Amino acid sequence: MLVNKKNNLIYPALYVVSTPIGNLSDITFRALEVLKQSDYILCEDTRHSLKLLNYYNIKKKLISFHKFNEIKNVEEIFKDISEGKIVSLISDAGTPLISDPGHFLVKSAREQNIKVVPIPGPSSVTAAMSVSGFDTKFYFYGFLSKTTNQREQELELLSKINSSIVLFLPARDLKKILKEFPPYFEDRSIFIGREITKLHETYLFGSVSELINNISTNDLRGEITLVISSKGENSKNISNIDLIKEIKLLLNKMSSKDISEYLAKKLKISKKIIYQNILKINK
Repeated sequence: MLVNKKNNLIYPALYVVSTPIGNLSDITFRALEVLKQSDYILCEDTRHSLKLLNYYNIKKKLISFHKFNEIKNVEEIFKDISEGKIVSLISDAGTPLISDPGHFLVKSAREQNIKVVPIPGPSSVTAAMSVSGFDTKFYFYGFLSKTTNQREQELELLSKINSSIVLFLPARDLKKILKEFPPYFEDRSIFIGREITKLHETYLFGSVSELINNISTNDLRGEITLVISSKGENSKNISNIDLIKEIKLLLNKMSSKDISEYLAKKLKISKKIIYQNILKINK
């Protein structure tokens, strides 16, 4: 099968397709076209992925593909592609293989000369980095270990890296893990993106101690992308407490839009972070 639509070739291959991290509108036209032309789609959770396909009226077979059946199914997938089928791999959210299943599949495809094509798009890593205001050189680590001893070793190693650091963690573990940060990151700023692009999207910013003291139970739900600033950046950034003070001084004098634009220029941080804090104050 070879599809040529608007000079965009789709041919037999394994397509690694980025899907929305929350808001279903965050998907590229090319991603939708590849999904429509696929013979079947590999996904983590068929029930979750079906919502996306139904939203765009895409009627394709979904096959559950995760770390427990990945090795078993690889040869059959490669046989299908070699016989002319188009196969897509998606994750529950964002860009596949970024702390998601699929590494063995893609690695094996490269080794067996099976064509692998990335269809780029949403990622909570780049979304969080783009509004953190931190050094744009960053190190992505993903999820920390579940055991305290292993986490301590990881945090020790990460504390030696002089760039922004991006972590994933379940929101329920946020406060517990932040309490482990002081020996390693007390002098660095922390940016937290919770439920990015979703209904309860929230952004928090400050030092470790400020965040521990100010995180509410409402912030302990959903998924977290956490960014740690590079060494020495803490002094360059305003804390969440000071940001709220700045906003309150302007609330009765300027519109929310004007406050966001004014403080973004003054403090050199994202307008989106400022606006989120304005909404929080006005609740």
